[in-house]
Amino acid sequence: MPPRTRAATYARRRKRRLAAVTNDLTPAEWEHLTSAWGGCAYCGAAGVPLQKDCVLPVSRGGRYTATNVVPACRSCNASKCNDEVTGWMRRKRLDERAFLERWAGLLHAARAVEADGPDDGPPPLVDEVTPSEPAPSGAVPAGTPADA
Repeated sequence: MPPRTRAATYARRRKRRLAAVTNDLTPAEWEHLTSAWGGCAYCGAAGVPLQKDCVLPVSRGGRYTATNVVPACRSCNASKCNDEVTGWMRRKRLDERAFLERWAGLLHAARAVEADGPDDGPPPLVDEVTPSEPAPSGAVPAGTPADA
């Protein structure tokens, strides 16, 4: 009979969650992500071993895919744990806006490559994302109904 500790229960639940979803992050995609970020996606630490961190944690429905995984240093990955990324970054006083803009730019580049069709290599990821101008007050984002 398996042990009934909290850690063992958590490990069994995590194993079931991972088995229930598609996890398709390839080693080539991981290499591109680490080179595009150039260090920890959260604190910017360079020259340290990086771990795969799900922006949306597996415990909250996230998957190990190129669009949900970012490189994180051990400290940030352990600290974030299963927290929602923006709330965690605010508590840690990290630059939430810079992270979200960079992550959005990488997602946009990856989706543009997917729309072009299959390729022989992993999607090229952008190295630098420049911040866009903030939307005017009361503006409705594109693709949303104006009366909502």
